[in-house]
Amino acid sequence: MTHPVPGRRLVVNADDLGLTKGVNRAIRKAHLEGIVTSTSLLTVARHHADAISMLEATPTLAAGLHLALVGEDPPVLSAREVPTLVDRRGHFPLGYRAFVARAATGRVDPADIRRELDAQIQVATSAGLSLSHLDSHQHVHLWPSVARVVIDLARTHGIGQVRLPRAHGRGPIATGVNVLSSRLAARLRRADLPRIPYAGLDEAGAMDEAALRRAFAALGATQGPVAEVNVHPGELDEESPRFDWGYRWEDELAALIGATTRADVTAAGFVLGPFTTDPSSPAPSTTDPGAPP
Repeated sequence: MTHPVPGRRLVVNADDLGLTKGVNRAIRKAHLEGIVTSTSLLTVARHHADAISMLEATPTLAAGLHLALVGEDPPVLSAREVPTLVDRRGHFPLGYRAFVARAATGRVDPADIRRELDAQIQVATSAGLSLSHLDSHQHVHLWPSVARVVIDLARTHGIGQVRLPRAHGRGPIATGVNVLSSRLAARLRRADLPRIPYAGLDEAGAMDEAALRRAFAALGATQGPVAEVNVHPGELDEESPRFDWGYRWEDELAALIGATTRADVTAAGFVLGPFTTDPSSPAPSTTDPGAPP
């Protein structure tokens, strides 16, 4: 039987910062009143400038980048600059399946991926943000051609962490995710970047209190001093209907600020923190993430 190691650091990272003003408000609230320690900025989103202002006003909230090659918002660069990433209207594909179908048949140029993702990083760094990590919208950096670019950009920009998504469910999608996750882990190892245990892919948009406890327990059974759980808090506003994802943003926010949530973190053997912290704190794991027993 595996027992949790007391004092392991848990990063509770909120994705999609910048998506709507309601998401921006909820992420700040989940940090100030709850357990969120880190967030991922979507610089292609309409409200990324509002999000950057929020981060400037909330220096205790660590930030990384939510890189996008899919979704409702357009790329940073023009269609002429990244023609293989967009349709005739200059739009990304809405979902990862369409992106993977194009990439798997050689219709996506890795040079376009690099130009666009580097431009997204530069939007954040030019605003003065110091980025702690990279991840991606709909986890498209699991795809090998994207993974290569993201890891290279992390090293180029001195960003010390790239998310290693893993599915804990069953079925063909979970199997595919975990095959790609193993390949990404090998790439991270070769690049001397940490492989931090992760939870949240299966529960995206539905991370209520019970799901959080399950995620904490699953991560408590892994190895290494740092782990990540991925969440999506939000407050509904006039722009929310643009994103017909079925996400329960407000339920996630309620769970993250719930009265017993901090106790659940402690019971799983964790202390809260960001990916990067002071030198006396535990370093990120350099071992492959374990699966729940």
